[in-house]
Amino acid sequence: MPSSGLRQCVRDVSPYLILLVAISTLGPLQFGFHLAELNAPQDVVSCRVHQSSVSSRLSSALSFISSSVSGDDQVATPTSALPDCIPMEDAQFAVVSSMFTLGGLAGALGSGPIASVKGRLLAMRLTSLFYIAGSIIETLGASIAMLAIGRVLSGVGAGAATVIVPIYISEVAPPRERGTFGAMTQVSINVGILATQTMGFFLSYGSAWRWILAAGIIIGAVQGLGLLLVPESPAWLAANKSAVQARRVLQRIRGAHYDIAEETAAWDDSSAVAPEEEGLLDEPATPGLRRSSTTSKASGKGNGHLGFLEVVRDPQYRPALVAAVGVMCAQQLCGINSIIMYSVSLLRDLLPISSALLTIMISAINLITTVACSPLPDKLGRKTCLLLSIFGQGASALALALSILFEAKILSAVTVLFFVAFFAVGLGPVPFILASELVGQEAVGATQSCCLGANYIATFLVAQFFPIINVALNERLGGAGWVYFIFTALAVLCGLFVLWRVPETRGKKDVDEVWGRTRRLD
Repeated sequence: MPSSGLRQCVRDVSPYLILLVAISTLGPLQFGFHLAELNAPQDVVSCRVHQSSVSSRLSSALSFISSSVSGDDQVATPTSALPDCIPMEDAQFAVVSSMFTLGGLAGALGSGPIASVKGRLLAMRLTSLFYIAGSIIETLGASIAMLAIGRVLSGVGAGAATVIVPIYISEVAPPRERGTFGAMTQVSINVGILATQTMGFFLSYGSAWRWILAAGIIIGAVQGLGLLLVPESPAWLAANKSAVQARRVLQRIRGAHYDIAEETAAWDDSSAVAPEEEGLLDEPATPGLRRSSTTSKASGKGNGHLGFLEVVRDPQYRPALVAAVGVMCAQQLCGINSIIMYSVSLLRDLLPISSALLTIMISAINLITTVACSPLPDKLGRKTCLLLSIFGQGASALALALSILFEAKILSAVTVLFFVAFFAVGLGPVPFILASELVGQEAVGATQSCCLGANYIATFLVAQFFPIINVALNERLGGAGWVYFIFTALAVLCGLFVLWRVPETRGKKDVDEVWGRTRRLD
């Protein structure tokens, strides 16, 4: 059975599809890159650590390099007019970090309507422009304000990319492998995180940290050029332009010998009569045709798009919106970004190995487990993976709190790795693919924007208040690690929410089957 599934996957996946997924996921990759870009060089960027202490850590890992650059000649960047660091307190650094999530919120809310009306491709191309502009300003930033503005612009691109790319991938991926390809969004995010953490380990000295930020310019440019090779989503073309053009694009994506009849059957049903019925469907004098039932309302707008307020007000979509938004919030509230964004400063004095090196290990394990677990949503189900992930993260958060509190350093390191590994089982990939499976095509743009908007609000709350709450609890209660008891409690609440409010979507052919509705044709 597994071998037959593998053969089916090989038949369904063409080299051209792999190219499209690789180019489109450069958007989420930059989300991960910018999310963690200030983690490793935090102390250097904020002037808390002088070059010598950081270069001494570097020299212990790369002795053959440090021997050639030792002494006062080790800093080779005095020719730059930019300062080596920007003095910042903890609260100021938290503000700069969280500006990325505010930009992400704006990008997430604004990109859905653009992707629905103008197409997925144009929206993805706009994200590359924001990434490039934000990276340039960050790289040249000489003040807290400039760094924050660059983070906002990069965040806009990231927010838009995490809305659009999962939709695009779900619309070009073969139906049987949609869950696996949907996980590529999270895989690419982890690739970006690992890349920036690794660069940070080697470039956290002097003004070399600016090269980390400058790498974002290169990635954004590669994405923009690569998108010139990417076609518009066939599903969007079928719904908004020409079903004939959509079938032509889909055939090219699947390969010349692939039978696309089953995938395009719905297009034929809706598009074959579109020229004759277009005037009737848009006729304001015939509202009864469009409001005979809640499901006919959705189908009547199959070639249109529902806005955010329409989705919120419609009782048909409200359960899906609550479920999708709740899962997106759970992704952040279980605490993953407390590790991704602040692991170096959090673990610096607690672990027996370099916290920067541990951060690279964390990012690598996150990537490996995400790739390894990518088939699980298609095999075990979306809901099962979410529950396993939340339970594992909650148990890991409890163990991490206790191990830090009682200074069990080795256990702390191991627990952090388990914390990240359980995130990859479900909370990492599933939220990005769930929205497109809970609502129809007419509402997916607005729903995905709302979900990612909620996700960025939750990310902002963690990024802004985690370091503050962590310090406050440690000072009041003594010791360290108390904040992870909060994440344990949040994991329990998130698990109960998923258990009661999120339906299983695996193996369901359409939205009506997911929600147990019977389509009315009157």
